[in-house]
Amino acid sequence: MTQTAHVRPYRPDDREALADICVRTADNGQDSSRLYPDPGLMPALFAAPYAHLEPESVFVLDDGAGRAVGYVLGTADTRRFVDGFRTVWIPLVAERFPEPQGPPGTLTEEMTALLYRPERMILPELDAYPAHLHIDLLPAWQRRGFGRELMDTFLGALRDKGVEAVHLSMLTANTAARAFYDRLGFHEIAVPDPGPLTCLGRSTQGCGGGEVGRY
Repeated sequence: MTQTAHVRPYRPDDREALADICVRTADNGQDSSRLYPDPGLMPALFAAPYAHLEPESVFVLDDGAGRAVGYVLGTADTRRFVDGFRTVWIPLVAERFPEPQGPPGTLTEEMTALLYRPERMILPELDAYPAHLHIDLLPAWQRRGFGRELMDTFLGALRDKGVEAVHLSMLTANTAARAFYDRLGFHEIAVPDPGPLTCLGRSTQGCGGGEVGRY
């Protein structure tokens, strides 16, 4: 009997699916594969380190046949995660993605340089929101309410750990994502020199009001 799509905890055999989802959504919600010669770069920044360092904080949307088609992942403690990223994760990927020497000259070099600056995630303005997250779904699984299910699961896991608030960073230009987060009760957090990003935060209690079936 075929199961219906459902949210479940991450399993080690989801690793390739996580990377694929990340690549196919990393260009402002669109496929980024044309932008980076090595398809492992975006996952090395935004997906794989969470699965490696904090797998209990990774949840996937299972399509009903065992394949992950969306995820929410993050950390309960950003400062602790950054320490692990620096001491554990970077040594694992440094050979594949060497640190650029000098100012970045290409998009790949710019993103690779971010890999070596995990401390960028630590801002005093975010101390009241110690957890952070990333959420992505493949296009065919968006706007069907699964984003809210993933977020509810992640927030519940944070509550169980005693974490009171969470933040995320998003491209300001991604207005569809911003509307989704607004419906979930996120609010903007002012940070210095945000560049193309907007920081949002919310309590882990409850979930956003209103209809959230568009993600």
